[in-house]
Amino acid sequence: MQNQAKNNKEFQAFYIQEIGSDFTSSIITRKIDSLPDGDLLIKVSYSSLNYKDALSSTGNKGVTKKYPHTPGIDAVGIIEESNDDRFQIGDTVIVTGFDLGMNTSGGFAEYIRVPAEWAIHLPKKLDTVSAMMIGTAGLTAAAMVKKVAAHTEPEAGDILVTGATGGVGIISVLLLKLLGYNVIASTGKLNQEEFLLQTGAARVIDRNEISNPTSRPLLKSAWAGAIDTVGGATLENVVKSTNQYGIVTCCGNVASADLNLTVFPFILRGITLAGISSQNQAIEERISLWKYLSEIDSINEKLDAVSNIITMEELDLAISDILKGKITGRTVIQID
Repeated sequence: MQNQAKNNKEFQAFYIQEIGSDFTSSIITRKIDSLPDGDLLIKVSYSSLNYKDALSSTGNKGVTKKYPHTPGIDAVGIIEESNDDRFQIGDTVIVTGFDLGMNTSGGFAEYIRVPAEWAIHLPKKLDTVSAMMIGTAGLTAAAMVKKVAAHTEPEAGDILVTGATGGVGIISVLLLKLLGYNVIASTGKLNQEEFLLQTGAARVIDRNEISNPTSRPLLKSAWAGAIDTVGGATLENVVKSTNQYGIVTCCGNVASADLNLTVFPFILRGITLAGISSQNQAIEERISLWKYLSEIDSINEKLDAVSNIITMEELDLAISDILKGKITGRTVIQID
């Protein structure tokens, strides 16, 4: 065990400040001792951009309560200080979710300090870049896909993925295809149809086909299961259109947090609606999901095809783009 010592070392961080009613971003110099208390000091190699990071970066108090703040809910890097015998100096670890990048200084910086309970050793079959191509989005996708696979065989019918060009959506499409499912991808970016087909979708549909609210309690059966990343009326219609005894997993509320459903899909068709909370997954489940993902053949190469790497200097533009729905796939930030 190594004791935490005073450390005035300087590092660069992407920093959000609240000035009156405005929120501004800049890359500033901080000192290690300005970081919160924690068992592990980690030199960050890569992070990734998630929708929640964009919200934190633009002053959403539902994500981040106090500013100034450094976002970044994902990070991978090398331990430089450890107060926990499970982790040694030089170990490469992943930190995703929990409070990282929300109210704890996050991965858009050269250093983070976190509790040991938040960290997982990097699986041997993954490299650091691929770990952030996965990140919280990939863990969420894996958890949803595993639920679908445990409930429904590929022979049962199509699986719908909504928000298919987003981080969770695109990795869900990829994983479902690898497991032998026939995937329908729903998106508002029909100019990305070829990209989705190459990733693993058998068919691409316009999100408008399933996003308009309807008072009908049930719709014509269309798929054996679904992965919804959107919420709102889209999730309502997805549930209403799922086959007898099918499953719908959900993780997002970008369209709306409201859900206007009757009990009929559940008591007449026996539909299962399963929610996924990637932020609060138990550490044992996280380890299992990382192992599951790392053992997929050629996972590093497959992820590379749906990802883009940027620098901290390019974050402002990427944050603007993700809020406007202009980003497809995963965006990784090279920190080191």
